[in-house]
Amino acid sequence: MGKILDMNKAILVGVCLHPDEYVKKRASLEELARLADTAGLEVVGKFIQKRQKPDKTFYIGKGFLAEALAEEKDENPDLIIFDNELSPSQARNIDREFEIEAIDRTEVILKIFHDHARTKEAQLQVQLAGLQYQLPRLKRLWGHLDKEKGQAAGSGGTSRGMGEKQIEVDKRIIKTEIAKVKAELKKVFSQKETQSLQRENIKKVCLVGYTNAGKSTLFNRLTNAGVLVEDKLFATLSTTTRKLALAKGRDMILSDTVGFISDLPHHLVASFRATLKDVIDADLLLHVIDSADELFPYYIEEVQKVLTQIKADDIPQLKVMNKADLADKNKMMFYLKAHANSILISAKNGENIEELLKKVDDQLHSANRHVLLIPHTEQKAVNRLHKIGQIESTEYLDEGVKITVILNQEDLFEFEKYIQK
Repeated sequence: MGKILDMNKAILVGVCLHPDEYVKKRASLEELARLADTAGLEVVGKFIQKRQKPDKTFYIGKGFLAEALAEEKDENPDLIIFDNELSPSQARNIDREFEIEAIDRTEVILKIFHDHARTKEAQLQVQLAGLQYQLPRLKRLWGHLDKEKGQAAGSGGTSRGMGEKQIEVDKRIIKTEIAKVKAELKKVFSQKETQSLQRENIKKVCLVGYTNAGKSTLFNRLTNAGVLVEDKLFATLSTTTRKLALAKGRDMILSDTVGFISDLPHHLVASFRATLKDVIDADLLLHVIDSADELFPYYIEEVQKVLTQIKADDIPQLKVMNKADLADKNKMMFYLKAHANSILISAKNGENIEELLKKVDDQLHSANRHVLLIPHTEQKAVNRLHKIGQIESTEYLDEGVKITVILNQEDLFEFEKYIQK
């Protein structure tokens, strides 16, 4: 991540391969600008080229890239960031041809992850993602040795360059390091499995959504947790978990996870398997959506892609249309009518939060009203009922305590013998 630290000014470039996706590409470049800002870079220019397929040598057209650099010459940019994954050879070709460092979206994300990794678990996951990203790019890092030394005199063109030898050494080092980090993460994963088993009887709810949709704001609203809320991408990197009491007498575990983003490389998602375990184990996902963003349907699709990738797409979902205070009310009215399992809220202002909790409760627990008659000698049963049920009325009779209660279906077996027909 070091090379980004030494650079201050960047131009962003993207390729639009389909004419009808220009608006999405423009939004993606704006998102890349926010990523660059979070990484501490100043963006001095943004450029999109429409073309049918990427250029094999530079990804983008050579002439287009030359014009972009000429246009921003006065700004003295020292970095080009591509809104796609560059191959090592493409980055190397740009460096040679234009004498400027070229990196891609993934490397910027890795820099941000590196800066925001606070816990041991997050640091290990970032380390693994970084090592896996570096491995195929070693040739680019050590190619200068061959250029400087050339081939050994009198070798007849058969000896291997210094760079090639160094690559083999570094590949072994990195592969050993990857194995070591994976082993440490396996321990973390096992600990999470144990914790998950200990909480098996408590329903688990997980906040998911595109980055900056307002998940952490909602988490704070529901739990008073005081989680950091910043207008930065990937402000939340580790999972935060709190217990939350629901109206029907049952607690739930609520988790706030790392935000998703479009075009996340598979190896990066795989590296965060330990963090995303909270998503995989959830009984219900609250998919938080920025309803004020006109591209929200596209971001919903992007989140679904990641959920499919981690095999969490079958978990029941409640779509939480956040930022009601900024959204187009008419547009939202039509959306909510078409999507029954959704709700419009404002996590910032607290609008519709009680209704959201009721929906969550209804999804997690099937509850009914029952009239129970518990003998006076069964005080433990009365105490238990007060803990897990919603008591509506209590009447003391000679034969026992008559209680009208809303009780979850899963808890009914404990009190079946007291039910009044």
